[in-house]
Amino acid sequence: MRKSLIAVAIGAALTVAACADKEAAQATDQQAEQQVQQAEQQTAAAEFNQSNPFYAESTLPFHAPDFTKIKFEHYEPALLAGMEAHAAEIAEIATNSEPATFENTIVAMEKSGALLGRVSAVFGNVAGSAGNDDFRALQVKMAPKYAAHSDNISLNAALFARVKTVYENRDQFEGEKLRLIEDTYKDFVRAGANLTEEQKVRIREINSELSSLTTEFRNNLMTLVDENMIVVDDKAQLTGLSESQIASLAKAAEAKDMPGKYVITITNTTRQPILSSLENRELREKVWRASAERGSGNTATDNRPLVKRMAQLRAEKAQLLGYDNWGAYVLEQSMAATPEAAQQMLRDLVPAVVSNVEAEMAEIQAQISSEGGDFEVKPWDWAFYAEKVRAEKYALDSNEVKQYFEFNRVVEDGVFYAMNQLFGITFEKRDDIPTYADDIVVYEVKDVNGESLGLFYGDWFTRDGKRGGAWMSSFVSQSHLLGDKPVILNNMNITKAPDGQPTLLSFDEVSTMFHEMGHALHGMFSDVTYPSLAGTSVSRDYVEFPSTFQEDWTLNPKVLANMAKHHETGEQIPKELLDKVMAAKNFNMGYDTLEYIAAALLDLEYHTLTPDSAAGIADVNSFEQASLTRNGVAVEAVPPRYRSNYFAHVFAGGYSAGYYAYMWSEVLAADAFKFVQENGGLTLENGQAFRDAILSKGNSKDPMQQYIDFRGQKPTVDALLERRGLTAPKID
Repeated sequence: MRKSLIAVAIGAALTVAACADKEAAQATDQQAEQQVQQAEQQTAAAEFNQSNPFYAESTLPFHAPDFTKIKFEHYEPALLAGMEAHAAEIAEIATNSEPATFENTIVAMEKSGALLGRVSAVFGNVAGSAGNDDFRALQVKMAPKYAAHSDNISLNAALFARVKTVYENRDQFEGEKLRLIEDTYKDFVRAGANLTEEQKVRIREINSELSSLTTEFRNNLMTLVDENMIVVDDKAQLTGLSESQIASLAKAAEAKDMPGKYVITITNTTRQPILSSLENRELREKVWRASAERGSGNTATDNRPLVKRMAQLRAEKAQLLGYDNWGAYVLEQSMAATPEAAQQMLRDLVPAVVSNVEAEMAEIQAQISSEGGDFEVKPWDWAFYAEKVRAEKYALDSNEVKQYFEFNRVVEDGVFYAMNQLFGITFEKRDDIPTYADDIVVYEVKDVNGESLGLFYGDWFTRDGKRGGAWMSSFVSQSHLLGDKPVILNNMNITKAPDGQPTLLSFDEVSTMFHEMGHALHGMFSDVTYPSLAGTSVSRDYVEFPSTFQEDWTLNPKVLANMAKHHETGEQIPKELLDKVMAAKNFNMGYDTLEYIAAALLDLEYHTLTPDSAAGIADVNSFEQASLTRNGVAVEAVPPRYRSNYFAHVFAGGYSAGYYAYMWSEVLAADAFKFVQENGGLTLENGQAFRDAILSKGNSKDPMQQYIDFRGQKPTVDALLERRGLTAPKID
């Protein structure tokens, strides 16, 4: 294998540029670290051969991963060899003796890193969906190596000089090429390409530490699930749950070698779904506390030091790069543009939302009193009594509703049907494509004209080793440059019913399935040349727009008529029950909105700190409470959807200073959906227009311009308030 020139070149540049003793010492230490990593990568590259399934592109359709061949021991050598190969490719680009051009610099970079991209996509997806201690240990080991590899590219002065040359001559380009040039240049600048060598040394240190801390936080979340599981000895304590739910808890206990007991595991949000059914108030409180207090020192795993340190490091990095704070750095490339704009959008909603919460709370308190309760509603009471209010107010039994939403029918006759009606696409099962775990189904997606678009993996059920929540990702991204069609993955955490019983879904789970399909189609319909601009590679406050838009088809009468049928009798959901569902869809929306806004504002509070103020946080829990109070969202019975210690989006994902994006995107989604409804609704014509203007563009065009191209104007918040059923507070 070729020796990596890129690490040597950067190490030499650092040494030459360092003048002061401190700078020289830092550069020498970093050069030594780079040489060690280089040696590891070269050793791995030497051992990496054709016996490794990642050595060449998969020969399966659409280059889908061949899980009949991939074993855990293949990942590390392939990752290291991938870094080595990518570094060599980048070195060739940076040291090219020919003048810098779009083709030999920007396009050459787009074509580089094929091996690393191949193995990283599979490793990341499997680690998150079916990982174990071995995967988590390897993630910890690889995190700083990934960070260093990225820095070796983005802080390469020779490479940046070539990118800058192309950027300064960008007037001769337009469309997707111009967009790629401008984005590539901005990425280098935002990574620190214009910093002094001393500053680059510090940026590398910060990136390495942040990478390790993020991985540690993510892995801690998995550990906290086990540390905070609730073991119930007496079935009588589970009164209120269905027999199927109880059977699932018993099965979970058996899997933990506790036969005869019942295990309740916490999900990733503060609010736990089981709280809406459990009658035992003492057990409800125990479940809620296990959720809300996890990672705060209540068990062996404490995430508080990680939260504080990450906030401090992000603030320092932002200031090094010339920004007031991390939020200003992150949001510069978003639709909101500034953290102040995002905060203002959220704060403007607070009065109306809190007013609705107060009205909801009064109804819940009245319900408690009517049953002889002499206590004020607490967080562990809200869902339980809200369900009673819902049942009384709308005569709606959520368990009765579930009988009409059997999993397979929702998938085939709901989600797939709606996407066929809107876009003309079909999903054909591919049993010949291997998967990484049981219960995953692979489909080939066919376009309206019968041509293949790509593959879709449905990984909908929870399992040990799977992170919480729901998400979309990909094994292969679309690119005309590389000739790749997309291979897309949807993940959820639905609890599968015991063998022989149907898996019945809540209405929220059905809605989430439509949401994630929206993300999947954003990747599936991508129609761009360059991989960096493909699919969901858009700003955080735009990426949730296409997915949220798809949610509302859940309530489309035509879609409901096709999927909402009783799992035993096949009878259509009665109109009376459906009317109740429609009437109740915005019930408890004050709570839902406030818990979200509280978390989004908390995120922005952390990421508008200076390094000193972040370092000065004496206690994370106290900082959190003060932040909620300052923003007017400190309602005891309605805690944030995510508290600091398990806020995965912000401290283990890509949403730092960006959790507000869900609400921002919902403004777009509500406005767009209302527009579609006013112009024919569920039709191929509307679907094609949305696909052409939005879903096919990726990041090849400015997001707001994409929206205007589709809608004809910028969005307003009116449809959002209508969608959520929120009303402004009365003013006497």
